[in-house]
Amino acid sequence: MLFPDNIGRRLSIDEVALSNGELYTIVTNKQAKGGPGTIVAMAHGTKASEIQPILQRMPEEKRRVVEEITLDMAGSMDIIAGGSFSGAIQVIDRFHAQKVVSEAVQEIRIELRKKAIKKENEAITQAQKERRRYRPAEYENGDTKKQLLARSRYLLFKSSGKWTDSQKNRAAILFEQFPEIKNAYELSMMFRAFYEQNKNQFDAKKSLDKWYEKIKEKNIDSFNIAAESIRLRETTILNYFNNRSTNASAESFNAKLKSFRSMVRGVRDIKFHLFRVAKLYA
Repeated sequence: MLFPDNIGRRLSIDEVALSNGELYTIVTNKQAKGGPGTIVAMAHGTKASEIQPILQRMPEEKRRVVEEITLDMAGSMDIIAGGSFSGAIQVIDRFHAQKVVSEAVQEIRIELRKKAIKKENEAITQAQKERRRYRPAEYENGDTKKQLLARSRYLLFKSSGKWTDSQKNRAAILFEQFPEIKNAYELSMMFRAFYEQNKNQFDAKKSLDKWYEKIKEKNIDSFNIAAESIRLRETTILNYFNNRSTNASAESFNAKLKSFRSMVRGVRDIKFHLFRVAKLYA
């Protein structure tokens, strides 16, 4: 589905699962704010070699209007956006970039939890051999080591100022027991501050370089990989500071499509469903 008349100066490109996990690439106009005129294009699949020629069917003079396009960190989206809207500045969505860094923290937590589970299983096996009841050691908040690592998942996504009292207590125990998680969390919050505390690309670049240096100093495998992902997309990440644009409008519109799909109790006839989506949002 192509609607070149809906093209505006600022677009978003994203993928959405329409039914049974089938992915569609969707281009939306931020100015329409999720209402009529939002959909610029919608095509089945995410493969750049297939989607790009479809978008190029829209008149070139229309596509030249686009000044900025926000996208996630998928390589295919970069190729699609660059080939179809060559005059537009690309902006990596800040929340996708932050997710890459947050996942680096979670990788460390998950690996430590696996080790804790393995150790507990060995202790249970030994207790059974000795015909005694196994009692795991508990921290002052009542968590076992395995529970501490499992229940810390959500607090590691948030800044310490947003922790509840119980989360503050759990974090204190977690960081004392696992200093590697504390180091990873601090690196994650340093990256978040890069977005929140800088107002222009020049200052943001300096903050990002300091973050790279800190990662090199800490030498944590999961963060070395995350930092390389950020470094390879540095230019489009720094473009965020031009207008502080994100892909939030695209994510919101995807949620709206999912809600509509739920309201009509699923998608049986895809063509008819797309027809209704077009009538509402294109």
